[in-house]
Amino acid sequence: MGNLGNKNPLNSNWGSVCFNDSDCFGQKSRSRFEHNSCKSCGSCDSACKCDFKAPARQLAAPLNSDCVLVNSVVGSKAVQKVAEATFPFTAFVPAITPGSTINNVVVTPNLAGVVRNTRILRDKVVNIGLLPVTIVVTFTPPGATTPAAPVTLTTNLPFQEHTDFPGACPQDTVIESPFEVEGSFAQPGVPVIGTAGPGAGLVTLNAILVKVILRTTITVTRQVIVDSHGGICDVNERRCETPTTPTTSTLGTLPTT
Repeated sequence: MGNLGNKNPLNSNWGSVCFNDSDCFGQKSRSRFEHNSCKSCGSCDSACKCDFKAPARQLAAPLNSDCVLVNSVVGSKAVQKVAEATFPFTAFVPAITPGSTINNVVVTPNLAGVVRNTRILRDKVVNIGLLPVTIVVTFTPPGATTPAAPVTLTTNLPFQEHTDFPGACPQDTVIESPFEVEGSFAQPGVPVIGTAGPGAGLVTLNAILVKVILRTTITVTRQVIVDSHGGICDVNERRCETPTTPTTSTLGTLPTT
C-alpha cells in the first residue's frame, strides 16, 4: 500500500495524483477527501489522473510502389444537342384531319428516359440517342368553328451531335452531365410526302416539325500514372495513334415506340 503519512491520504508510492484547483474550473471537490483541493481527470469526483488515448489505428498494407493512378482531364465543354423529327397528321391518335388549322402544340420531354450512345474519335466526341416525348396537339378541322378534342402522340425524337474535342483520343473516358431542356419548338405546316389514300406520293403540308434543344457538359478524362517526383506517363501510350482504317461501331439498340 502507498505511504499514507504526512496527513495526506492522496500521497502514494507512485507519486502525487493531484493537480491545481484550475483543473476543475474553480469547482469544489466532491470526493470523500473534501479537505483536499486537488482535482483530476477533468472531473471533481475522482482523485485519479487519467491519460486517455484513442485506440491505435491499424496501418494499411504497404504499397507496391510510390506511384499513383489518377484521372487527367483532357478537356470539358458545354454543348447543345438538337432532338427533332417531323410527324404527319396520321401519326397522331386519332389522326388529325388533313387541312386542319393547328392551334397549339405542347411538347413534354421525358429526360429520365433518354438513351444515348457516345464514342470518341481522334479529336472528336460522337453522340447519338433518342429523347422520349409526349406531343399534344389542339386543332380545328376544316370548315369547323370550334377546336376538336386534343390528340396525343408518344414517341422518341432522335438526336446526334459531333463535338470537336482537340486532344481527345480513343480509349479516353467520356462523362456527360444530365441533360437540361433549353427549349421546345413546334412548326406546323411542314411539307411531307403522303403515304396512304388519295394523297399517297404527293407533297402536302399536313405535318408538324418538333424540335427540342438540349444542353449538357462533356468531360473527357484519361488515366495516367504519377510518380513521387510529379512525373506523368500515360497508361496506354499508343491510345492516340491513328488507325489504318476508319473507326466503325454498331451502337446499342435504341427502343422503339
